[in-house]
Amino acid sequence: MTTPHPPTPPTGPPRTDPAAAGTGSTPTTEATSGRSGYLYRKVALHLADHPDDILKVGEITRAIGAPSTGAVFQALKKMAAAGHATHHRDPHHRFQITQAGIDAAGTLPPTAPRTRSTGSGGGRRSRPAPVPRPNGTLYHPRRLGKGWDVEELQRLRTQRVPVLLYGPPGTGKTAMVEAAFPDLLTVAGTGDTVVDDFLGSYNPIPGGGYEFIHGPLVTAMREGRVLLVDDATLIPPRVLAVLYPAMDGRGVITIPANGNETVQAVDGFYIVAGHNPGVHGAVLTEALASRFTVHLHVTTDWDLARALGVPKPVVDAAIDLNADLTAGKTMWAPQLRELLGFVTVRDQLGVAAALANLAGIAPEDARDDVTAALSRHTGTPITALALGKR
Repeated sequence: MTTPHPPTPPTGPPRTDPAAAGTGSTPTTEATSGRSGYLYRKVALHLADHPDDILKVGEITRAIGAPSTGAVFQALKKMAAAGHATHHRDPHHRFQITQAGIDAAGTLPPTAPRTRSTGSGGGRRSRPAPVPRPNGTLYHPRRLGKGWDVEELQRLRTQRVPVLLYGPPGTGKTAMVEAAFPDLLTVAGTGDTVVDDFLGSYNPIPGGGYEFIHGPLVTAMREGRVLLVDDATLIPPRVLAVLYPAMDGRGVITIPANGNETVQAVDGFYIVAGHNPGVHGAVLTEALASRFTVHLHVTTDWDLARALGVPKPVVDAAIDLNADLTAGKTMWAPQLRELLGFVTVRDQLGVAAALANLAGIAPEDARDDVTAALSRHTGTPITALALGKR
């Protein structure tokens, strides 16, 4: 393996260094980048091979056989500035690759045959690509157990192991389920959800009379599809009881409103539910909790937020607010949904308006806390978004 360090400048047009792509820096040539470009590739590929590890500079230097810790540190700082790595100071300088860094590393020419590690111990498997959702957005799979959340949910379905997802609104629970199951049907739970929303009801037909239209629970059972019960703990417990016969070993329900029609679940039928513990009115009963073998806590992926363009100060403010939320010091904290909304507003209206909007969407009893955290981390006085004078 030779090092691309030509002794004389090359002839012909400059060649863009792939390591600089997407960083906002000026493309370099092999003549000007020399060993530094080659070192950047080795560092990036090594981090991509260890996506779950937070590595010290010295560890990386030894692993890739680099002669200079300082040069490796400079490459790592470039990666962090580009959003391709997270820089930890605790107090040692340590780095972990982000999803954006993994995606970018996939475009670099390899320095040696390589596989991408997905965990300590066991074999090596490729990190799955982002998965499209029905609305066209991409879901970036996250680690779950020995694999990835989308794959593990699919495996639990084949084993008929029901899952209850819980966590604050906006952390990606619904997105994960949509990515895992293209055949998904959904019931959005509220305090007004009734049994008919699951089983179906009579609807008027042209020319007079009524026809019974089966609900999503019946359709999922008959077609072997997945039913997501979103915000399940907002649904009155007596209504949720309609699910329990479908989830036991028999997989049979009866529809009293349609002449006691019997419905038998076929292979593939599966129920997964979402639960937001902090939402007013949410009640997780023992009857509901006991029906789900796996209870999976879903939180916001801060590295993913940074990789998707959320500025570091805004992410840091959100992390602080979530710590305060856990400690009971505030009533609300932004999650991934709100942070991605920040990016959208910033791209349309500018940073100042996006910060003001993020403060404005906070509930009134938490708005001062959100404003203070954003102001502290961004160094900018912030007030909720509002119209000004003519």
